[in-house]
Amino acid sequence: MNKEMIKHTEDFVRSELGEDPTGHDWFHIERVRCNALYICEKEGTGDPFIIELAALLHDIPDEKLNESAEKGTQKLNAFLNKLELPADSRDRIKEIIDSISFKGGRKMELPSMEAKIVQDADRLDAIGAIGIARAFAYGGKKGQQIYNPEILTRDKMTEQEYRKGKSTSINHFYEKLLKLKDLMNTETARNMADERQNVMETFLSQFYKEWNGQQ
Repeated sequence: MNKEMIKHTEDFVRSELGEDPTGHDWFHIERVRCNALYICEKEGTGDPFIIELAALLHDIPDEKLNESAEKGTQKLNAFLNKLELPADSRDRIKEIIDSISFKGGRKMELPSMEAKIVQDADRLDAIGAIGIARAFAYGGKKGQQIYNPEILTRDKMTEQEYRKGKSTSINHFYEKLLKLKDLMNTETARNMADERQNVMETFLSQFYKEWNGQQ
């Protein structure tokens, strides 16, 4: 039964996000799932079935991928109601998905080990070489400039400011991506994040050299 629900969920997510151009496509979902299950195994904790379903569905209600946050939530709820899941399992999955967003960098207390693992897996895909590619894909889709020295990096932001305020793709590294390593919940994810952090720092160093016209 669990395998059937996983397959049904895969098909649903592929149909909704399969070729999304902002870095939230099926390949992103698959990476998050794989990393979440890997962290679960390495840490020896968490319910792998709940983790897998939450990882697969974590972007379905995302406000930036729907007409509104309400529409996204309705979409997630409608799908979960079709699965033959116990009510408490549905509630756990929804709780995980609702709690793991960056939301402008505000630290939120996560409700479970499963939420910590899925959040770590999602954040790992936002950093490193993949994270660099996704940052520029999303920035371009959003209409942001690659970089503009006159647009200052924002530090503390409300969720609304984070979602709607003016920024650049390079600023996004300082506003979010470079902060994620220190926000990881598990030792496994922190170890995985080290190399990815170095990749981003090396990229930024080279970017500024080229931006300033150096050889």
